[in-house]
Amino acid sequence: MGNLTMSRRTFVKTAAITGAAAAAFGASTHTALAEETYSSVSGNDTVAVKTCCRGCGKMECGVKVIVQNGRAIRVEGDEGAFQSMGNCCTKSQSSIQAAYHPDRLHYPMKRTNPKGEEPGWQRISWDEAMQSIVDNFMDIKAKHGGEAIACQVGTSRIWCMHSESILKNMLETPNNVEAWQICKGPRHFATTMVSQFAMSWMETITRPKVYVQWGGASELSNYDDSCRTTVDVASRADVHISVDPRMANMGKEADYWQHLRPGTDGALALAWTNVIIEKKLYDELYVKKWTNAPFLVCEDMEPSGFPTVRTDGSYWDVKTALLKESDIKEGGSPYKFLVYDNNWEKLKAEGVEHEYGAFTWFNADQEGVIDETGGFWEGENYDSEKARQGREAAQDNLLPGQTQGWLPDPMPFDPAIDPALEGEFEITLKDGKTVKVKPVWEHYKARAAEYKPEVAAEITGIPASEIEAAATAYGTRIDPSTGYGNGGIQYMLAVEHFCSAIQNCRAFDNLVGITGNMDTPGGNRGPTIVPIDGDLQGFSAWAPGATTPPEEVNRKQIGIDKFPLLGWWQYWCDSHSLWDAVITGDPYPVRALWNESGNFMSQTNTTRAWEALCSLDFYVDLNLWHTPQNDTADIILPVAHWIELNSPRASQGSAGAMGATVKCVQPPAEAKYDPEIVMDLARRMNWKWTDEPGNEWPDINWQLDDSIKLLTDDELTYTTWHVENGKPTFERHGVPMAEVTPKYKTWDEYVKAFQEHGWWQAKDIEPRNWGTYRRYQTGAMRARDRVWGRLDYTAGKGIGDWKPGWFTPTMKQEIWSTVMESHHPDHPEWRLPTYTEPPHGPKDGDRIKEYPLTATTGRRIPVYFHSEHRQLPWCRELWPVPRVEINPKTAAEYGIEQGDWVWIETEWGKIREVADLYYGVKEDVINLEHTWWYPEVKDAGHGWQFSQVNQLIDHYAQDPHSGTSNLRAYQVKIYKATPENSPFNNPVPCDSTGTPIIHTSDDPRLKEWLPTYEGRE
Repeated sequence: MGNLTMSRRTFVKTAAITGAAAAAFGASTHTALAEETYSSVSGNDTVAVKTCCRGCGKMECGVKVIVQNGRAIRVEGDEGAFQSMGNCCTKSQSSIQAAYHPDRLHYPMKRTNPKGEEPGWQRISWDEAMQSIVDNFMDIKAKHGGEAIACQVGTSRIWCMHSESILKNMLETPNNVEAWQICKGPRHFATTMVSQFAMSWMETITRPKVYVQWGGASELSNYDDSCRTTVDVASRADVHISVDPRMANMGKEADYWQHLRPGTDGALALAWTNVIIEKKLYDELYVKKWTNAPFLVCEDMEPSGFPTVRTDGSYWDVKTALLKESDIKEGGSPYKFLVYDNNWEKLKAEGVEHEYGAFTWFNADQEGVIDETGGFWEGENYDSEKARQGREAAQDNLLPGQTQGWLPDPMPFDPAIDPALEGEFEITLKDGKTVKVKPVWEHYKARAAEYKPEVAAEITGIPASEIEAAATAYGTRIDPSTGYGNGGIQYMLAVEHFCSAIQNCRAFDNLVGITGNMDTPGGNRGPTIVPIDGDLQGFSAWAPGATTPPEEVNRKQIGIDKFPLLGWWQYWCDSHSLWDAVITGDPYPVRALWNESGNFMSQTNTTRAWEALCSLDFYVDLNLWHTPQNDTADIILPVAHWIELNSPRASQGSAGAMGATVKCVQPPAEAKYDPEIVMDLARRMNWKWTDEPGNEWPDINWQLDDSIKLLTDDELTYTTWHVENGKPTFERHGVPMAEVTPKYKTWDEYVKAFQEHGWWQAKDIEPRNWGTYRRYQTGAMRARDRVWGRLDYTAGKGIGDWKPGWFTPTMKQEIWSTVMESHHPDHPEWRLPTYTEPPHGPKDGDRIKEYPLTATTGRRIPVYFHSEHRQLPWCRELWPVPRVEINPKTAAEYGIEQGDWVWIETEWGKIREVADLYYGVKEDVINLEHTWWYPEVKDAGHGWQFSQVNQLIDHYAQDPHSGTSNLRAYQVKIYKATPENSPFNNPVPCDSTGTPIIHTSDDPRLKEWLPTYEGRE
């Protein structure tokens, strides 16, 4: 593949020689910070700006952008950023090349050629572009309804997340396609269903004693803690367990490598569960008090229930076989879930008598529909302040100055009931029928036993003894004196890319919970909670005072009929069904598209996506670049790069950091900041952003100031509960939001403080919430909005009530999912986590005869973020072509040598990649790289058809709950590319003229992509 000829030093030299002086910059609302005097490092002409790297859409790494004479010259790690430890990866360092790239979009463009051909882009004014967008959207809406317009949104760069909600509301469409559907979304979907939104995030930065790295090379890249942080965590852990079909970088250093067959994660997780249960390594108090494990299942009655709240605040009806007071008593409460109390006779002798003899209840009437005892056990005594009593956490190896956090002691039952986890009990229903009931735990235990290590070994390919050893190491507490487990599970992207995505994530959520690692030091804690709008639905994604479409609009969301749980989830339409609607008009026409971020040709079958994109009547794309997808657009709008904009930022995961993305230099030419573009669209469509007279369409200053207004030295409102003999009272404390005094009156003040202080720790900012563990015990888990943790106590009943428990229908971590049960009554097996074989894997009939190898994909590439950076010369020089990892023995069998171009094929398509012989994959597995395209190819689509791995997948192989694509673990065949079987007689992919793609590190075309500092006027 050629020699590496352009080192970073060479590139820096070349850039210094060829770069002209920085030109005058266009007007901007906020002055770039480098034009101020903060953080001068080597004189008046050079400043170091602290900011948040967005070279990927993943971890919030603290960096410094070095700016000289108004030009950004390099990116460095910020050693003061505790969450990233000074990390500055290749993607981050290459951001300068992206910002000053000669191929960046500088002006609005419209197409002049038919779709499917080279677009023939023509520069137009912003006014023409925006008015054309409004006219086309309004015309299509008038003809077909708002649902005929779809929005797309991807990555977690929060300033471009408008399609999450703003565009949906503005256009009155239920159809937003999100990268979230295949990336983080299944984890968040599943945890919202059974515990709390995004409890998949793990607090790795507090150095768990056992570090479980499942389904990802987080040492290279990840959506929460990664890179230098996870390397440090792994090296300091007493035990490091890697679960991955391939030997990842840190996998070779792990104490246990669970080398599973791709797609069998669910079976392995249930095998671990079986070991934990059989060896009694679970946290008995947590299981009994904070999960629905002791709730009784009655299979001999019609499921019944009650109305409860969806993620969007609307209502749906729970229908469950879990035994309730309303099932045994006429007029009884449907919210009171019965359990059998092993201590009932002892308590009775002490004068504590249950209403139903041996049976007691937990009241999940969290909104006080029937009575005020919702959230508490029968006769319970509870006090919020006592629930907080404990000690400072004592994790080893924290960074100097890193806050430990407050660890409440586990609260025993009061009175001292003992809910049964095992056994079978008789009870009489209200119709007089006597039935037998069992605790959920009995059913869960039986499900896990179906995948005991000996069985899972046959499925996963891991010896049973190794499965048992790893599970035992995870579950056996190294230091029992802590009162909590060894740490959570950092389960990552790979577990989501199968038809079992949701059930996989449920299995992990349960594992973490029953081992005592939910919201504990080093455990799974969910998204960081801070009072600034720094999350994915914070800054730029909400419009206070704006109108929202009626509920019936959401009921039209594409994919609900096929995937009923999407109607409960409400956050995305099904991407596969949307492409089908574009092409077929079924269930209704979808004719227009707005894409603000993301490459959605990589979400489903790529060929089907391209066909749909070419069929649209009108498509708008906001971007930095010309890409395969926006080659089908009608209008392209140029946007600002991350070093050219301001945005609040908090850790999306559990790292607990709060800071900012800070504008370091001005954007080029006519490139604009996404929020300003969307605000202009709102103004032109007369859709009011606020209800403030005279400020209906506020400028970016207002938006930025608004994003940090609740950061205060005041103690924000919180609620304490006192329950005596089951009778609760509550008291409000702190300052109401409307009355708080902002710590910083303006964004500029906040940024100045950030430059001086550096990253803040959320534990210090929010001591009662993020600074406290076991929030399900203290009530802080229910202190905010049920999904995003936003500071909104008025969004609906039950929000911000500070009651102990979880935001689920039962207020417990649900091992038995009432959400799943209610939406899929015909699939009783789904009530508990299940394992399902990949649909086109090695167990799929006779396919293995023609397609003998199992393909996996999606591994982290150090220099790329999914489809990004293929035109950055440093990155492309280091990694010029897509590689397919293949075991040397398998390669020899197929006559393939290192560096050969090979064809990989399924019945749905075929691609070419370069063979990379690697013993780290099994002999019957190959590892493909994903989302490849070639910016140097000028044909329409930039060569996506050459190597885009999603051409190989079945468009309709999906998770039955979230609609997630089955992107991995399918059978393929592989053979050497030769002149005889390749277009233009060249195994190397070529454009329509026969010109090969860049495939060596010394290709002179790489130098054409060197930074340019001209043409930014």
